[in-house]
Amino acid sequence: MKKIIVSLTAASLIVASAVAADKGIDIVTTGQTALYYQTVGTNATGAADLFGQKASQANVGVQLNLDADLKNDFTFGSQLTYLGTTGLEKNLVGNTMQNVGGVVSNTNIADEIALTQIYIAKKIANTTVKIGRQELPMSLSPLAFSEDWNVYKNTFEAALVVNSDIPNTTLVGAYVGKSNKHVDLANFTDLTAKSEAGAATVAGTAYMVTAQNKSLPMSTVTASYYSMANIGANLVPGSDIGANAIWADVAVADKSLPMGLALGLQAGQITPDSKLGAVAMADTIAYGVKASIVPASALTLTAAYTSVSGDDKKVNVAIKNVGTGVKTPLFTQMIANQDAIALDADTFMLKGVYSFGTLGSAIAQGTSTTAGKSNLNNRVAGVANDCTDLELAYTVKVAGVDYLAAFINQAYSEKTATKMDSQNTVRVVARYNF
Repeated sequence: MKKIIVSLTAASLIVASAVAADKGIDIVTTGQTALYYQTVGTNATGAADLFGQKASQANVGVQLNLDADLKNDFTFGSQLTYLGTTGLEKNLVGNTMQNVGGVVSNTNIADEIALTQIYIAKKIANTTVKIGRQELPMSLSPLAFSEDWNVYKNTFEAALVVNSDIPNTTLVGAYVGKSNKHVDLANFTDLTAKSEAGAATVAGTAYMVTAQNKSLPMSTVTASYYSMANIGANLVPGSDIGANAIWADVAVADKSLPMGLALGLQAGQITPDSKLGAVAMADTIAYGVKASIVPASALTLTAAYTSVSGDDKKVNVAIKNVGTGVKTPLFTQMIANQDAIALDADTFMLKGVYSFGTLGSAIAQGTSTTAGKSNLNNRVAGVANDCTDLELAYTVKVAGVDYLAAFINQAYSEKTATKMDSQNTVRVVARYNF
């Protein structure tokens, strides 16, 4: 007799499906499968070669969404994520982009499957309440959001309320507890505020309020406020602080504008308590502008500038996603330049996208960052480290599969102790949504 072992997660989903079937509830199944490869090479002394096994990471994954209407305006959502390598770590790569439970070389099903979303939502008139493990969009939560650059998005333990009673206005309130960051999708931990002194954990509550209004002609105005408590005890044991943050942006676009002109403005501030123990904390102020045009039907050109403050005499909090500590909401954010632009930095960006129709699109973009002494990319204490980031990418959809191929070159004005001042990255992704 064969013994069949079913994981707790799989068993619960089987039981839920059976109960749903008995009560006449339909479960809608969607999802995606992905193949993701990335390699990073530098000119550091003794560094692994680009495309070498030690410099490369990869994943093969499948993500399954199970959603149901529970009647009486209740809905249910869940997401099961499988992350594996199909043995690529044996000869092609040395690590994974994402994993389950910190395990790279999988030996059993518990090391490959994570329950990345599970929530209940209830609609009452024009208000929807959503409680559980879920994604948060950057458009409504610019400082705590689900990032889409990796194999799969990170998710949050959160309670979300969305209301649309006011004409042309969406109001959002959220309590955000924990995030699975972007590497280990099974491990939900405290939010983190990134600084040049390290990542400070947000061990206390985190609240967000956002208002998005479209009353002004051709414009969308979004403003968010965050309140976070018990931050930084991991950096200074026995001490913790609170922090408030505001972020606002204005997007202007309309078909009537010449050459498809679109404009953007953004500004924000992170205000921590004045001291973390004996460490003085600075306010961080950021702003940005962006403009894009469509001079030809197949070509879109974009220019942007962002500036983030830095105080060389105090510890600064970077303008980064507290859900991951990785990406920023800044207009100059590209594929891999986040550490250069997020703190004590003035950054210019130029971008061009050319569409070949069914043959795909080519993207050429670059940023030039003038860094201050508090910039996250500093190689030598007290020495500013400027960065130039140049990126080429090609996207195409063939037989229903979305492909991305990207090359990123980053050059720095200062060298590390191992003589590194240049880094190249190659990323290849194939993704099928079903």
